[in-house]
Amino acid sequence: MTIQIHKQNFTLYHFGTVFWEEKNILLISDVHLGKVAHFRKYGIAVPNNAIFENFNKLNTVVSIFNPKTIIFLGDLFHSKKNNEWELFVNWTKEISREIILIEGNHDVIAKYNYEILGVKIFSELVVDNFLLTHHPTEKVGFFNFCGHIHPGIMLRGKGKQFLKLSCFFRKTNQMIFPAFGEFTGNYYLIPTENDLVYGVSKEGVFEVVLT
Repeated sequence: MTIQIHKQNFTLYHFGTVFWEEKNILLISDVHLGKVAHFRKYGIAVPNNAIFENFNKLNTVVSIFNPKTIIFLGDLFHSKKNNEWELFVNWTKEISREIILIEGNHDVIAKYNYEILGVKIFSELVVDNFLLTHHPTEKVGFFNFCGHIHPGIMLRGKGKQFLKLSCFFRKTNQMIFPAFGEFTGNYYLIPTENDLVYGVSKEGVFEVVLT
């Protein structure tokens, strides 16, 4: 699904990514690399092949959109370095793109580790009249792209059926990205009449009709 914000075109993809067409930028939030390895270290039975799923998804969206720049909106890694760090190192070398990380609350790995890879780190970033942050942030005159919340929406049917989905949650001057990473969970938001919700399914992205 492609939407316009401030006369710019953004393609929403069902992995939870957004491609900014005019800037050739791919925006991704809350990958939480290392979380699967972290779970397994503490005895939680997560399949080992799940470690590679995030990298498979990253390769897919890079192949589809061929961005010049990839900007991660925080929580790229879940915690301290583990064996997924080397997978990330290899991935950055293979894709050969400019990579920017907006620091999130989970990004505790020392900055010099990223700097060695050529990854630029910011607490926030302004591109034209768009403010890129990890935590939802309001700033007059800017539209905010952010993550952190892991937004979800609960859809209810007439027969008491319900469906839980990740979503892009758009307010007047802000859009909160769904979490990209596996095993991240959702926080289910209740939209108001001025909000727009773009549901994410395996088949694609769709606008949720609010009633």
